[in-house]
Amino acid sequence: MATVLNRLDDSGKPSAPANDAGYRPSADEDFMNPKQQQYFRDKLQAWKDAILKEAAGTLSQLQVDSLREADLTDRASSETDWSIELRTRDRQRKLISKIDAAMRRIDEGEYGYCEVTGEPISLARLEARPIATMTVEAQEKHERNEKVSRED
Repeated sequence: MATVLNRLDDSGKPSAPANDAGYRPSADEDFMNPKQQQYFRDKLQAWKDAILKEAAGTLSQLQVDSLREADLTDRASSETDWSIELRTRDRQRKLISKIDAAMRRIDEGEYGYCEVTGEPISLARLEARPIATMTVEAQEKHERNEKVSRED
């Protein structure tokens, strides 16, 4: 199994996995061949590992930092900060389940294909959003339909 480095890019996602000395999937090769599958599996696992590491840091920080501020305004500010942090961790917990689902799709041979149309999802989209389940076109149509439903 390839070694995975937990480097994060500017958006907080892991940077490219360190497999096969800088390998990047290419449109010149068969779509979702074993090398591409391993690349995306490593990318997803690195992202999950980074999220779990951040969550562990938050948990240990919560245990160390109890709300000790005597001033009510300072205490309220700290509580707000922790509330935001906990909401972020909750969103990341949900993201982990999407990462796990993407890895299951790799195992089942369904990863990289649109769940609506069955067409391949572009490699660029999978690079940007490795948990994507729809092509850009199908996602846009889904979002338009969702917007219309909410307006009814």
